[in-house]
Amino acid sequence: MKTIDEFLISLSNQDVKLWLEGDRLCCDAPEEVLTSNLSTQLAERKAEIIAFLNQVDLAAKSRQTITPVARTENLPLSFAQQRLWFLDQMEPGNPLYNVPGAVRLQGFLDIAAFEQSFNEIVRRHEALRTTFKIVDGQPVQAIAPALKLALPILNWRQLEEEEKETEIQRLANDEAQQPFDLAQGPLIRITLVRLADTEYVALLTMHHIVSDAWSMGVLVRELSTLYEVFATGKSSTLPELPIQYADFAAWQRQWLQGEVLETQLSYWQKQLGGSLPVLQLPTDRPRPRVQTFRGAAYSFSLNSTLTEALKELSQQSEVTLFMTLLAAFKTLLYRYTFQEDILVGSPIANRNRTETESLIGFFINTLVLRTDLSGNPTFQELLGRVRQITWDAYDHQDLPFEKLVEELQPERDLSYSPLFQVKFMLDNVPKEDLKLTGLTLSFLDAKNLTAKLDLSLDMYETASGLAGAFEYNTDLFDEATIACMANHFCSLLSGIVDNPEQPISQFPLLTTVEQQQILFDWNNTQTEYPQDQCFPQLFEQQAEQTPNAVAVVFQDQQLTYHELNQRANSLAHYLQKLGVKPEFKVGLCVERSPEMIIGMLGILKAGGAYLPLDPTYPPARLAFMLSDSQVSILLTTQKLTDQLPQLPTQIICLDTDHNLLAEANQTNPDSKVTVNNLAYLIYTSGSTGTPKGVLVTHEGLVNLTQDKIRTCQVKASSRILQFFSFSFDASIPEIVMALGSGAALYLGTQNDLLPGQTLLEFLRQHAITHITLPPSALAVLPSTDLPALEMVLVGGEAPSPELISQWSQGRLFINAYGPTETTVNASMVECGNGKGLLPTVRPAANKQLYILDPNLQPVPIGVPGE
Repeated sequence: MKTIDEFLISLSNQDVKLWLEGDRLCCDAPEEVLTSNLSTQLAERKAEIIAFLNQVDLAAKSRQTITPVARTENLPLSFAQQRLWFLDQMEPGNPLYNVPGAVRLQGFLDIAAFEQSFNEIVRRHEALRTTFKIVDGQPVQAIAPALKLALPILNWRQLEEEEKETEIQRLANDEAQQPFDLAQGPLIRITLVRLADTEYVALLTMHHIVSDAWSMGVLVRELSTLYEVFATGKSSTLPELPIQYADFAAWQRQWLQGEVLETQLSYWQKQLGGSLPVLQLPTDRPRPRVQTFRGAAYSFSLNSTLTEALKELSQQSEVTLFMTLLAAFKTLLYRYTFQEDILVGSPIANRNRTETESLIGFFINTLVLRTDLSGNPTFQELLGRVRQITWDAYDHQDLPFEKLVEELQPERDLSYSPLFQVKFMLDNVPKEDLKLTGLTLSFLDAKNLTAKLDLSLDMYETASGLAGAFEYNTDLFDEATIACMANHFCSLLSGIVDNPEQPISQFPLLTTVEQQQILFDWNNTQTEYPQDQCFPQLFEQQAEQTPNAVAVVFQDQQLTYHELNQRANSLAHYLQKLGVKPEFKVGLCVERSPEMIIGMLGILKAGGAYLPLDPTYPPARLAFMLSDSQVSILLTTQKLTDQLPQLPTQIICLDTDHNLLAEANQTNPDSKVTVNNLAYLIYTSGSTGTPKGVLVTHEGLVNLTQDKIRTCQVKASSRILQFFSFSFDASIPEIVMALGSGAALYLGTQNDLLPGQTLLEFLRQHAITHITLPPSALAVLPSTDLPALEMVLVGGEAPSPELISQWSQGRLFINAYGPTETTVNASMVECGNGKGLLPTVRPAANKQLYILDPNLQPVPIGVPGE
């Protein structure tokens, strides 16, 4: 950090003025007390700074004096005006750049003086008499020599009180949305509504092309002065303005060229040249292909204690409050997106010359503040980066944003605004109070219906503490999402003042209520299930209850529960003679057939754990799984033996050894297996590296069985499709929810299950009631052609809202998610049918699910994580 002397020496006259204005000290009011967000050291040197401001670089200041230009020639638009004019040409009548205001006046109102005051302001400020014409293909300012505003007065005294308030809000919103014609004008309008003899509401709207926030302060100040004199029959005492906005526009065009332009532009080209990152905030809806501007606003506030703590932190860190809040906002954006290169737009008044301070006009400029958040810095470290980038931007603030976009020519995407998608502003300039003799005034908040960007955060200093407002695009975000974002910002600020040396990844975002909901309430999933039984026992009970019900169907073959249980028992007894017992792993490599189910049940009944092996897998992958798992017994069929790797493994062919197996005992075996013993070993796909074998116990398998039957509403009359490869864990719930409920499990050949017409015919032919498919396979099926279908479960990919809507009509639609390690499904949530059209994740029965960011912090609702 520079000393004050070094700081003063290094800064230009313009920079010092900007620094002071940013901290509510005006050079023409040296008696004003410095606010606490200036460092103590800086405050002590106030007089020196003021002297510096008045003395340094006077020659340069003189060279840049703005002087009036002749009104005989065509007057150019400022760069900012030119952009708004161009946008209006592209979409005439768009109210996006309307600047509305509404005030309630209670007491005696001198209507004549009120109207006279506004017309005097219009006379004083050419900008309010300006329209925009095209001459020789170029827009020019057309200034009317005179303009008398009519003051329409609406009489609503006869309305009921409740009706008055409703109508005032409606009218205020309508006025804010009423477009202007830039070519015809006027670009200011005012309406007065009489609610009672001593109560009025005044609605004022101007187009941004002739006004800005500072201008509203000028208007309020002049209105207060003029009303006082006109109400007493006196003349205006306001001095005539030395220049007008058109003079500034002409000066800007002339001054911003050559070396001045090159100096400014070279910095921004270095800062923003090349391909820029687009901030990918998580949204509630897909982004429209063309950017929309429908919006709303959400307000919140910080208490005085937190406000003072933020000011104290700023003072100790030798930064402004703006820098602290900007660094916190960028931290919030980082935690929502985990992007480390973040660009935020920030408006500045651009009134850094004495001549422009008292003008009404469109002066405001926008700086693009780009910050590197890489390396997980502490907040103090990030604050240092923000401070430097902000100072550098202030040093090069004279290049209009419009000129910057023109020069950089960034790659355009119609769905995003150029250069940045979010904005931040801190307004800590004291508000001009509108004071009219004999009247009590209060400002009304018109409902904001537009948004220029995806998201904007405006902060304000008030007597009770900082207040904020998020302006957001309603085509992207719901109000509830923005309300959560505001709460997260407040939580973040509290964490920052408590420990600014903490890395930005570790600050709390979740509120106490959210923590309770996400960490505890949603994870309170305790559900009853048999905790002293293993899956073979569940199946045996079902076989005893419904022995003649069909259990498995494959082509022209079918097995009843009694037949399936007997054949599985024979295999189990045979395997026990070979030494299979709890924790003993047995390989199972068969094609889809009844033998696949017999083999699985036989191994489990023997007390062993099965390893499913898809015979279509490459030999090298099969060899790896057999070797890595160290299975010593492999069940297969004769036709597959030649395809299998040559390993020291005992092979049993379920087809050719059928007679041998049939001689074994067909009663239910006693395996001594417990719920804590291994039920199966299954290998992951290896898409992220070497495949790994996952061990799953009977406890997890039984819980999965019961949860699937309950959630998918499986009945004994259900017909369940077995779609997935036997080596893929999604096949397990298909099998167990059928055999654990008395339903029929339908197996198909590889050709039968090809997504499209072939699969459709299979589902119709067998009147399948329950299917589990990836969304991509479901998308190629017509939902209306499957009247028997009762339940659709998707997993592996996120289903689109359109797919959910299509397939949830009149049937159950479930979105499932889960890694293999969590016994297939960690989450199963119903969607559609009034349950929402977004794939939601909630923990399944007897499981806990936490969605974390890369730094293992819980993410807020809607924020991506893992």
